[in-house]
Amino acid sequence: MAENFLIREIKNTFSPTGKMVSRLIVINIVLFLVLRVTDLIAFLIASDFNIQSLISYPYFILALPSGLSNLLTHPWTLITYGFTHFELFHLVFNMLWLFWIGSILTEYLGNKKIFPVYMMGSWFGGALYILFYNIFPYFSNVVDQSSCIGASAGIMAIILAAAVLLPDYSIIIFIWPIRLKWLAAIFVGIDIISISFDGNPGGHIAHLGGALFGYLYISFYRKGNDWSLWFNNIADSIISVFSGRKKMKVTYSNTSSRSHERKKDIDKQKKIDSILDKISKSGYESLSAEEKEILFKESRN
Repeated sequence: MAENFLIREIKNTFSPTGKMVSRLIVINIVLFLVLRVTDLIAFLIASDFNIQSLISYPYFILALPSGLSNLLTHPWTLITYGFTHFELFHLVFNMLWLFWIGSILTEYLGNKKIFPVYMMGSWFGGALYILFYNIFPYFSNVVDQSSCIGASAGIMAIILAAAVLLPDYSIIIFIWPIRLKWLAAIFVGIDIISISFDGNPGGHIAHLGGALFGYLYISFYRKGNDWSLWFNNIADSIISVFSGRKKMKVTYSNTSSRSHERKKDIDKQKKIDSILDKISKSGYESLSAEEKEILFKESRN
């Protein structure tokens, strides 16, 4: 019965109405379990001489290398590293923050913007990590041996996006309420000061890259430039190719009609921004019934 319930919940998560935050959590957990089972098999069948190499190999395939020559032969790691965890507590910590803050961002921005923010945050984090390791002399001796794993960069993008969008939104950490802007500032501050003395400088650099993307994403989103649109268009095109469904293409020949639609989009974005500003200053309950309805309809897109 428990097994059937679990399968049913996973199917619901990956249905068209499933929440993207839940999908990301499931993917991260499943990959972690697969890797740990692989570790166990390697431990049981390997000799003392080659056990470490067998255990490390799957992570080597999935982790993002800092060396450019290694990256050229493992380009897929720009995607896979953001879903790969080695330690249980690293996974648990990341998934809790993804659930808490990702759910808030979903409520105000909608379900379809979570994966683009997560993924592009991972790319920004990975790019900054590679840049630092190839530019600064401190990393010159380890650049060809180092690699990076973890969802933290993508999650930092979600945290910063939520903090910039709703700076005065409060959440409860243990028993203390804290506003998102202070939570984000604490995380960013810890990563900055930890680079020089922590044993994981690459991880902290990647976190900062993800945070930078989250900040930039909302800054441009407020100006009417939604970076998630092109990402979702490409993802939909790829899905349509593999599913065999042709993507519907709509063309417009009336220039005045396009201008009118563009103006409507700009006006709608301004109204949504005004509602979000009101929430950040006075809370969700300060909204009128009409404003709540507008926000609800937008979150379904």
